This record gives sequence, structure tokens and C-alpha cells, in this order.
Amino acid sequence: MSNKMRTVGCGKITQQHLDKEVQLAGWVHRRRDHGGLIFIDLRDRSGLMQLVFNPETNKESHQKAHELRSEYVISVVGNVIRRDEQTINPSMPTGEFELVISSLTILNTATALPFQLDTAHEVDEELRLTYRYLDLRRKEMQQNFALRSKVTCAMRDFFNNEDFYEIETPILTKNTPEGAREFLVPSRMHEQYVYSLPQSPQLYKQLLMASGMERYFQIARCFRDEDLRADRQPEFTQLDMEMSFVNESDIQEIIERLIKFVFKSVLGKDLTTPFQRMTYEHAFSLYGSDKPDLRFDLPIHDISSLFATTDLRFMRQVLDNDGKIGALHVQGQTFSHTELNKWVDRAQKIGARGLLWIRIKENFVVDSPVSKFLPNNFVDQLKTQFPTLAVGDVFFVIAGEYKVAWDLLGKLRLLVAKEINCIPSGEFNFAWITDFPLFEYDKKDKRFYAMHHPFTSPEQDWHDKAPETLNARAYDIILNGVELGGGSIRIHDRKTQQQMFDWLSLSTQEVQTKFGFLLKAQELGFPPHGGIALGIDRFIMLLTGSASIRDVIAFPKTQRGYDLMMNAPTPVQENVMQEYGMKFIKKED
Repeated sequence: MSNKMRTVGCGKITQQHLDKEVQLAGWVHRRRDHGGLIFIDLRDRSGLMQLVFNPETNKESHQKAHELRSEYVISVVGNVIRRDEQTINPSMPTGEFELVISSLTILNTATALPFQLDTAHEVDEELRLTYRYLDLRRKEMQQNFALRSKVTCAMRDFFNNEDFYEIETPILTKNTPEGAREFLVPSRMHEQYVYSLPQSPQLYKQLLMASGMERYFQIARCFRDEDLRADRQPEFTQLDMEMSFVNESDIQEIIERLIKFVFKSVLGKDLTTPFQRMTYEHAFSLYGSDKPDLRFDLPIHDISSLFATTDLRFMRQVLDNDGKIGALHVQGQTFSHTELNKWVDRAQKIGARGLLWIRIKENFVVDSPVSKFLPNNFVDQLKTQFPTLAVGDVFFVIAGEYKVAWDLLGKLRLLVAKEINCIPSGEFNFAWITDFPLFEYDKKDKRFYAMHHPFTSPEQDWHDKAPETLNARAYDIILNGVELGGGSIRIHDRKTQQQMFDWLSLSTQEVQTKFGFLLKAQELGFPPHGGIALGIDRFIMLLTGSASIRDVIAFPKTQRGYDLMMNAPTPVQENVMQEYGMKFIKKED
């Protein structure tokens, strides 16, 4: 044997190793003492292998094996033999073989674990994050990161074959607080000045197009000092790309080919392209969301006309104020009165002021808290709008201002779908959402904000249109109800960019301070260009069926943005702050 610690992985023992000596190294996964014989399941990244310590084969190693406990790190030498027929483990790839040990070296010991790896999913997540290096030893986590590595490798292969350049952009960059909040980094050399960590490489990748690079991509680290949730972290990874001389369909087509390539090369699955395309307005009117889950039906129906002459005060008030009445038509279910009233509570928990339910009973009799206020021909009117109306059907109804009511119905749609178990598992449904509004108007601030970012091109022939009516040349790609990525055709000429800044109520001084370099570049031969960024963490989360992106990020933060393992962030001593010409001022309550 050589002086290597191992010659093959635990999970890679095959027929070719039979009756040969091998050396393995890894962690003690499980120990079983059968009196004379001691069995150890040895684990490394590649899998498990059963070790046999037999006093008749090697007394010294057998004696030392009594010391072994869970997660001890060991190296062993032994001979591969075939297991007895009755002891073969068909659920383990190496279950046909075992290693009879002739030499054992204990490389490191392990004290009692804060939790057992086999039952880690039952442990509080904060404990697992505190000991993340233990959590990552679990098979599920190892598989997540093996898949993540293969996916990013496939992405690189694809773009290299498409003649893209992989270019790194700066992590320390300019503070341009137009969008999500940024992390600030003080500079000791430039006292009282700060860098920002990038929300995305947006401006740099546009400037790369001005540099004539034409096709750029990057697996980019990005940072946002925002509130967290299951699919958001303060630092995240995205696939960033930009192309010159393109339109929307060029970007969409190459991303579809990328995803198709990844699915085929990594998962062995064939995807059908092109993906479905849907305008923002159509998506919102049907599903109450700009990222609808299209794996199941259950659209939102506008039933305002059914209440056009209603005497119900709250319905009348909504319609008189130009609001709308929307409904989810749920078929094939049997809800009791108690269950229907529970849905009222659920709707209130997601922000609805109330929820009206209407059920169709035997002989098409209407059952509802407001039955006596409904016209005698209400069922006939329902049948006109819902030709498949059947006994047992239920309508969940929300009334209000269109955007508010439909947003609530969109959230309720997801809750209902989960409850009635109509979301297919193992299915991947991609779609493009297009024609977003260019702006959102904030009534409180009395100004427009960019729906995406201020470098997104307005629709063609925008010059004579009011800003609130304009659509953006923007597109999002969604997967199973999650925004996987977003992009746009960018503004490449100074005149349009200046108009955008004017619409956003940015002063001349603000524009020059924040974006003067961009305006200058747009005067010096800036080509038409566009791009997109895909969230790699979200993508891997969806591919692995994980509940949170924390399960596919090696060292994530908690939902409070805290690193429990490193105890970060940490306070900074006053004398250190002074080196940067800074000090913290306590916020007033």
C-alpha cells in the first residue's frame, strides 16, 4: 500500500474491487457490536461502506474498534469480499460488499454531538445552523451541493460554447441607493467615504457592453440589506448575463436553451421549449400574481357583473368606488360549514378584511351567509358564467380595489391549492411574464418608482405617451410560482436615460453624482443591449424540492440575518471606528 489515506471512495466500491486490498477514509456513521464481530458503516462524500472487524483476521484492529464512536474520523485498510446472500443490503449501492479490516488508524475523535445526523430534520433549524458543518455532513445536504456544483458547471459550459466571456465585476462599488438597501463598507484610506456591496452587477455589465465585450456572463455574488424570507438572503448568487445587439426574444431564446441544456446534462430530463409567455396584466387578472404557479388551474374570475344590482351594502360600496369582485371557483371538493368558516379566518390572516363563501347544494340551492340577499335567478347567472357548475361547487369571494383584492385572491389560490392537494409534485413549469408597467406610483411620496430599475427601456414609440401608461421592455422567468430571474432591454442612449431620471424625480445633481459615468458612456457609442439575471439559490432550491434557499447555501444567515455559527455580525470597538472617521449614533425611539 502507498502512504495515501485512501485509494477509493466508500460509495465507489464495485465488482472490480472484489478480493482486492483497498484503503478507505471517512467518518464513523454507525457502529454495531455483535460480540465477536464489530461492524462499522464508514461514510464519506461518495457514500457508505460496511467494515468488518474480526478478531481472527486482525486482533489489534478489532481491539481498537471498540473505541470507535459516531463521527470519529478514521482510515482503514482491508480486503473487499462479497457479503453472504442473506446479509446483502439492496438499498445501499455498496450493499453487496464489505471490507474485512486489517489495519485501523484513528485520525480524530468526536465528542457527543449536539444532534444526531439521522434525525437532524427534527431539530430546530437554529441549532443546525450553529453547527452548520455537522448539518452539511447529512446525505441530503451533500446531494444538494453536488447538484448545485453540477448545475453551475453546466451553465459555464453552455456559455463558453456560446462564445460568452466570463468576466468578474467589482465587489466594492459605488453607493447608488436606487432600489434595495445596500450594505455600506467604510474606507480607512478615504475617511468618511464608503463603498457599497453590489445589489447586482447591473451597471458594470452594461458598461461591459459599452466596452465592446458583446457577450458577458458571471456567477455573481450579490448583497441586499433587506428583510429576509424563505427565498431571500442578505448575500446570494446569481447567474448574470448581458448581450449586445439583441431584442427580448434573443434573450429569452438563449435562456431557454441554457435551461434545457442544464436539465438534460444534469438531470437527464428533456424540457419542451419555447416556454409559455404571458403578459403581466393577463397573469395578474387570472392569478393575482406576476409569478403565478401554473402547475395547476384555479384561475380568478371577475364576478362583478353578478352583483351589479346587489343590495349588499359592502358589495355596493366596492362597485360604486370602481372596485371589483373576484372569486375562486373550487370544484370536486366537499367542505363542511366549519371548514368554510375556517377559510374566512385564513383569508383574514393574509390581510383580507373578509371572505364570502357561496356553496351549491343539492338541486342547485345556494348556501351562503348572504343567501337571502342574492336574486332568485342567481344560479342561472352563475351557470351562464360557469357552464360546468355542479352541485358541491364552492366560490370564495373577495371584493375591493382591483389590485388589492386580486393580490389577496392570488395568495388564497395558493392556500386552497395546497389544502386540496392539486399541486403536482416533481413537475417543472416555466413561463415568461412580459409587458410589465414601467413605473409604480407611490401615493404617499407622490412620485414614480421604477418597477424593475431605472435602466430599463420603455416600450417602443413611448415619446408621446404618459409615463403611467407605459410598459417596460422587461421580462421575468418564473418556475413553479417563484420568480427565477428578471431582465430587460436596457436604455442605451442618453436622451432616453435622462427622461427616465426626470420621470423618477431625480434632480440634476443627484443624477450627475450617482450616474454621471453612465450618461457619459451613453454619449460615446453605447450599443443596444439587454440581459437577465437568474437566482441560482432559488433555482437549486426548486430543483431539489427544498423548503428554503438556506438548504442550498453552504453557510446561510438566519431569517434575522445572523450567522449563528460565526456569531456575526459583531460589534466594532470605538477606536476601530475612529480609524475610519466614523462612529455609531444610537437611534432614538
